[in-house]
Amino acid sequence: MTDETRFPCPNCGADYRFDPDRGALICDFCGHSEPMQEARPETPAIRELDFHAAVEARLPDAEIEETRVTRCPNCGAQVEVSEVTHADACPFCATPFVTDTGTHRHIKPRGVLPFALDERAARQAMTDWLGRLWFAPGGLQDYARKGRKMEGIYVPYWTFDAQTSSAYRGERGTVYYVTRTVMRDGKQTQVQEARVRWSPARGRVSRFFDDVLVLASKSLPKRFTDALQPWDLSALQPYAPQYLAGFRAEGYQVELQDAFDEARAHMDRVIERDVRFDIGGDRQRVHDIDTRLADVTFKHVLLPVWLAAYKYNGKTYRFVVNGQSGRVQGERPWSAWKIALAVLAGAIVVAGIAYFAGQQ
Repeated sequence: MTDETRFPCPNCGADYRFDPDRGALICDFCGHSEPMQEARPETPAIRELDFHAAVEARLPDAEIEETRVTRCPNCGAQVEVSEVTHADACPFCATPFVTDTGTHRHIKPRGVLPFALDERAARQAMTDWLGRLWFAPGGLQDYARKGRKMEGIYVPYWTFDAQTSSAYRGERGTVYYVTRTVMRDGKQTQVQEARVRWSPARGRVSRFFDDVLVLASKSLPKRFTDALQPWDLSALQPYAPQYLAGFRAEGYQVELQDAFDEARAHMDRVIERDVRFDIGGDRQRVHDIDTRLADVTFKHVLLPVWLAAYKYNGKTYRFVVNGQSGRVQGERPWSAWKIALAVLAGAIVVAGIAYFAGQQ
């Protein structure tokens, strides 16, 4: 779901937009600006919510909101629209759609990471990235530079905190060497052979996990959004709709329990690494890990992404730019003639080397 939040300029009535460079709301029509400290009301600090209360539907009503949504007929994105909007284009695949009247109840966002790059800087980052691609069509870079405006979208994520305590059972391996005599080329030769002596190992490890990040969107390929990391979550701000002025914010499609299952798998991998370190020795065998979790909390947060969807030679290509760091990921086309030319050049080089080698 995406929503475009609007704030009217008190000077002329046009829409404000949040300017990443100035960290303020500005009006492109009359130039009036308002610092964020004055534009947003006093907001509470970012507070974690109880995970078990959420999955049991025991969160206070103040943490829940209801929005009007429609579904993109092409990519399936859930797009949030205002009451006065009757048609729009999907920001994820550029497909036009007509709105319906569906509604969706969801947990409100608690934190937002404001955009640090404006649209011009994001477009330049994408153009530079395209210019570094091997075997891309020569016209794609120019097409992307002159194409439709990039969409600034706040993408939903869940973060999870948990205190863990894990009892484990395994074995510690100590490598030692024995000398053996073997025959090589008809001669006796002594070699060192590595062997492992195993001994039982038991123990307990503890770790506090802070802000395990899980993507809550299905509208973009996960391999792209994962590659946009790392995010500096220390820059998170308490959620205020003023940060969304001029941008869109996508609602989550991955439910809380499913997201926690993914976070738990990440925790388990880290805990196993801790266990192997605690066992020590030269090698480790882990037979069993029993993990207890306590104080599991979560947040719904919005992270900034610039998105471009271009149709090039009849096919849609999508590019995403980290709105904080400028890191770029995306789909890329291949130029058949450039590949063929490279293969031909390689064949000529090989043939040349073979020719000169034969002359010697």
